[in-house]
This record gives sequence, structure tokens and C-alpha cells, in this order.
Amino acid sequence: MMGSFQLILVLSLSFSLCLFSSSVSAQLRQNYYANICPNVESIVRNAVQKKFQQTFVTVPGTLRLFFHDCFVQGCDASVIIQSTPNNKAEKDHPDNLSLAGDGFDTVIKAKAAVDAIPSCRNKVSCADILAMATRDVVALSGGPSYAVELGRLDGLSSTAASVNGKLPKETFNLNQLNSLFASHGLSQTDMIALSAAHTLGFSHCNRFSNRIYNFSRQNPVDPTLNPSYATELQQMCPRNVDPRIAVNMDPITPNTFDNVYFKNLQNGKGLFTADQVLFTDPRSRPTVNAWASNSQPLKEPLLPP
Repeated sequence: MMGSFQLILVLSLSFSLCLFSSSVSAQLRQNYYANICPNVESIVRNAVQKKFQQTFVTVPGTLRLFFHDCFVQGCDASVIIQSTPNNKAEKDHPDNLSLAGDGFDTVIKAKAAVDAIPSCRNKVSCADILAMATRDVVALSGGPSYAVELGRLDGLSSTAASVNGKLPKETFNLNQLNSLFASHGLSQTDMIALSAAHTLGFSHCNRFSNRIYNFSRQNPVDPTLNPSYATELQQMCPRNVDPRIAVNMDPITPNTFDNVYFKNLQNGKGLFTADQVLFTDPRSRPTVNAWASNSQPLKEPLLPP
């Protein structure tokens, strides 16, 4: 059986994020495409597998793209829409400029693979493909597989202005995190589980440089940071460094979907303030401790793939 952290994360991904999709009226369900494109899940999975074999960035890029899409207008793939001369789209908002191109490319290639089947052409939404691809990259990186309810409609509107205030900041405290996630019907437990997506991927130095150089007059380095970890970050991100330089968010197992994220928080190795606060705040610390100690291996998925 999967550990409790994996269980909660699966529930958060497969149910909570689906609940605020813009296509709720479409009545999401499993096997939505059974009579339209019956092999869609295997087609998407194979396309994601090929992309994964080309670069591991496929995993964090796709996972982060899904989150940024869902938290703005619901899971409608509006984050993929291109800007026009008369409209600046979501993807070109400053908060989205760091989204990895490999996330977008994963959806594009999976959509092309689906549309290559005549009976499936133009029948499967990009929103559903992104949801399926996210499930698949989690499994490919060592996490659980889970069933995805389908039937989302692709958004037709995408504006940069719609992103304002919708995404969590690296500097958020627990109250700010809980408030933002609660606005989407997500609990503190859901928020902590979804924050663990930071067990994968990387961040650019300018996103956390304030913690290692300019935290406060009394403490130039954030005192909640592990001192040796702070030194490592300073070595990788010296002052006035090229902001394009990136650092793994999980310094221990950056390519594995596991519970080491929570162990890192216990050891003062949360990269962002919004990560480390999950341990420093006594209201969320018990959940972090529980999941840090839960290292049960995944032997079977919660739901059939």
C-alpha cells in the first residue's frame, strides 16, 4: 500500500485540482473518451515516456505547468495559449516566464500523437492531455499512478491580468499559503502535499537570493536555513550571479518523487521561505513530521491507471 503522504498527494492531484476546473459542468469522469478515443491514455503515456527519455525536465516542467494552469482559471490549458499583438496571454505574465519550455512541449507532442489517430483528431482537449501527462510524469519519477477524471474543456480566454494574485509567492508565510489554497477549496493538508512537488525540479537564484544575502540587518542569512546548506547555495549563487543559473529544489534526491522534501524541511533545507515555513510554523509542523517519517515504498497504486 502507498504511504499516507502519497495517498494524500494522489487525492489532492486527482480530485481537488479537478474540482475547480472551468469545465465542472462537463461532469468529469473516468473513461470519458471510451467511445471517442478509447486508447487516449496509452497514446499520451507513450508520448510522455518518449519526452521523458529525452530530458528529465519533462517531469518538473509538466507538473509545474499544470499547477500554474489550474490556479488561474481552472484546469483549462489556458496557460498554453499564445499571446497576440492585441492580447498578452497568461504564459507571458512575469510569474509564468520561468515555466520550462519542456512542459509546453510535452503537451504539444502528446496532442500531436493523439491527433495523429483519425478518430481522435480534435476530440481530446489539451486540458485533459495536460492532466494525464502530469499523472504520467509523477509515475515516471517514482511516484504513484492514479486515475484521472476527464472531460475538461479548453479555455478560450487567456490574459496576463488574470494571473495577478493567483499564484503563491516564494516568500509567503503559512497564513498567506492557507488563504490562497483555501480560495480553491483546498485545505492546509492539501497545500502541504502539493508543496511537496518541490521535491522535483529547480529554481533560479534570484528566487531565493534574499535568504542567503539580504534577509535582514541583524541576519544577512535567513536563520531558518541550515548553515551548511546556506553556504552551498552561496557557492552556487554568488552575489550578482546570472539570474538564469538554476539550483535543484531538493538537494538530496532531485530526480525522485519521494518524501525527502519533508526531511529536508526538518533539516533546514527548504529552498523557499514558503517551503521552510511548513516546518517552522507549529501549525503545519506535525504534518511535515508525519510525512517525513513515512517512507513506505509504493507497491500498488491507489486506483487503476
